[in-house]
Amino acid sequence: MNGTKSEINDIVGFLKKGPLDSNVEVVVGVPSIYLTYAKNILPNNISIAGQNTYKVAKGAFTGEISPAMLLDNGIPWVILGHSERRNIFGENDELIAEKVAHALDSGLKVIACIGEKLEEREAGKTDEVVFRQTKAIANKINSWDNVVVAYEPVWAIGTGKTATPQQAQEVHEKLRNWFSKNVNQTVAETVRIIYGGSVTAGNAKDLAKEKDIDGFLVGGASLKPDFVQIVNAKQESFMSCSCNEELLSYN
Repeated sequence: MNGTKSEINDIVGFLKKGPLDSNVEVVVGVPSIYLTYAKNILPNNISIAGQNTYKVAKGAFTGEISPAMLLDNGIPWVILGHSERRNIFGENDELIAEKVAHALDSGLKVIACIGEKLEEREAGKTDEVVFRQTKAIANKINSWDNVVVAYEPVWAIGTGKTATPQQAQEVHEKLRNWFSKNVNQTVAETVRIIYGGSVTAGNAKDLAKEKDIDGFLVGGASLKPDFVQIVNAKQESFMSCSCNEELLSYN
């Protein structure tokens, strides 16, 4: 929930200035009220995402927006299951899975977020939590072709704490193994798994070196010109921005 037209102009300005690695897919996730404004001024090499949608096309759900509404405005992506939706607004695994399934069925591409809280990590439940969250989605969808999985450990979001490259890689590798055993090997090899959690220009290069980290879900750092360095981290590794949330994906 960041941004004014003036602030969005500033973000678009440094994104246009770049230069941005042409091998990186950049998606900016914008508050719904500014989606069409941002879409009209973003350069063609940057795509755009809604930050949330509901699980049905229309109805008496005041305050929600639907995948159909995003598509009607030319918005191809949506972020679903973000840790703040889960932990502040109480969205559970089942609801998030239903939202992911409906968004995909409607024709959107989805950045599906998973991740454990600090007490869950300290209790040794990281694998249990991320596998449970992923399984809920897998139970509802038929294809992962238009899904990017974002692993965002809640304890590393906005706290200044970042999972070490080795900690992030360990979870990403285990997720690929889970896909291999529970979905199929093709999905395990091709699904993009990106990392989110206090990603900065300072740590992006080391994170990008890990073989199973395909990009970043960037929060506060996406509001600053340093975001360009994160986009180019692999050059010196894929991702999304939301005028407070950026998705970068290294192809």
